[in-house]
Amino acid sequence: MTTYGLLIFDGAEELDFVGPWEVFTASSMLRDDVDTAVLISERSGPVRCGKGMRVLPDHTFDDHPPLDVLLVPGGPGARETEPYNPVVTGWIAKNAEQVSWVSSVCTGAVIMHAAGPARGRRVATHWSYEDTLEARGDVTVVRDARYVVDGNLITSQGVSAGIDSALWLVGRLHGVEHARAVRRYLQYDPAPPYLADEPVVG
Repeated sequence: MTTYGLLIFDGAEELDFVGPWEVFTASSMLRDDVDTAVLISERSGPVRCGKGMRVLPDHTFDDHPPLDVLLVPGGPGARETEPYNPVVTGWIAKNAEQVSWVSSVCTGAVIMHAAGPARGRRVATHWSYEDTLEARGDVTVVRDARYVVDGNLITSQGVSAGIDSALWLVGRLHGVEHARAVRRYLQYDPAPPYLADEPVVG
């Protein structure tokens, strides 16, 4: 049995945790529902996410079950408030010592750095915050990988890259064939209709 704990907070980027949530819960479904995914927040009551979605946590810092995986999303709250919230960074630091895997998506790496688990490690984050994170020091930002695994720390670039890292993780936990089955169930086969980074032809 694997218990996934996904941290949520005001200003969390929705897809940063909803994408991995879909992977983790689909994985559990294909394993006869033996695993659990829970949303955890500092306080009870609705959380207002970065794009306006309101979400209710399942647990607070005081009453959640023991975790095997801890995931921290990005978003404006991950950059502007939570790195400076000692309750959140202290909770992350404590749980990072107890779980098997620690993961962040997008600028969740900024909170991970503030809390400690990302310090001295190789990490990925959203492309527009790579310089900002690197300027904090004691971290190596990898700029050409959608996700980076350094020991038991998995960090990923923005939004959809969190799905990639979550699929990698369920493959590591429960086997590559299982991860492929999860990917197929989700019909996760990205084919963007427009390429934003097409080279300019002169």
